[in-house]
This record gives sequence, C-alpha cells and structure tokens, in this order.
Amino acid sequence: ACLIIVLMKYHVISTCNHHYCHPVKPDKDITQDGDHFIIKTLSTFRNYNMDFVVGQEFEEDLSGVDDRKCMTTITWDGDRLVCVQKGEIEGRGWTHWIEGDELHLVGHVSCI
Repeated sequence: ACLIIVLMKYHVISTCNHHYCHPVKPDKDITQDGDHFIIKTLSTFRNYNMDFVVGQEFEEDLSGVDDRKCMTTITWDGDRLVCVQKGEIEGRGWTHWIEGDELHLVGHVSCI
C-alpha cells in the first residue's frame, strides 16, 4: 500500500497521462455564485472545466485527463475547497485554497 500526496504551488507542474511530467503554466478561471463554482483550467496542453455545487455529489468525466469517470464531492474545510473522488481507485482528490495572491493546490492519491 502507498499514499502519495503531491503539493503543487499553482503554475508549477502538471502531470501528463501518467507517463511523464511536463512543466506547464495553466491559467485558472474560477467563477463563484454562492455554492456554485465553475473552475476552468486552461493551458496549451489541455483544457478542463469543472462545474459543481459545494456539498452535492456529481459524476465527473475525466476523459482526456486520465480517462476515467468517478463520483465527486467537493466541500468546504474552513477556507479550503476539498475534493473527494470515488471510483475505480479510492482516495483521490485535491484541496484548493488562496493564500495572499497565490492559488494553492494539493493533490491526494492513494493506491494499493
């Protein structure tokens, strides 16, 4: 069993299809209306849109990211958004927060 926790300062590293790591500088466009969020990750390599309501589970289609579907729930933990993904591999997700003028992302992956 293993537990991998990846800490990424925004604009540093993005993983590419689990085969290699490639430095990219994606832009994040985050729109919030109450508990409804739209997070767009935009880069020359890949774009990804996530549309969700905090606290409501939804099916997330990660085609083009890592080609899987999962059930995802995003909640608040203080001032941090915490994502938990349930699917073929349990224990995946991330935490997003703002500190000063920097957006932080911690990815969580556990495997057996």
